[in-house]
Amino acid sequence: MGQGGSERGRRAHIAGAAAEEIAIRAYLDRGYTLAETRWRCPHGEIDLILRNGAQVIFAEVKSSATRDKAAARITAGQMQRVMASASVFLDGEPQGQLTDVRLDVVLVWGVGEVEILENAYGHG
Repeated sequence: MGQGGSERGRRAHIAGAAAEEIAIRAYLDRGYTLAETRWRCPHGEIDLILRNGAQVIFAEVKSSATRDKAAARITAGQMQRVMASASVFLDGEPQGQLTDVRLDVVLVWGVGEVEILENAYGHG
């Protein structure tokens, strides 16, 4: 028997990890290289950081029962935190803030449906 909130939290964590795995596979199938998962800094966490040649892609993964519900989970505050965290990550790159970057949102819904929204934050 579960313990209410802790059981719900555990299930949410497992579902989030599964959605990230689906997102990673979608990028790898396109020839991208995975650099980091759940990268943390003082501004927050970036779900996935990938590379496509010299380009660095920061991806926020959102999952729900339907595509629209997953898309509705994107908030302005999250976008700001991802952009601030991306800036910190870029400080460690050879080209620094001049690195070619893209900020994506990956929607995962249903039984493994996935859609990558490139430049989802209108940055780039």
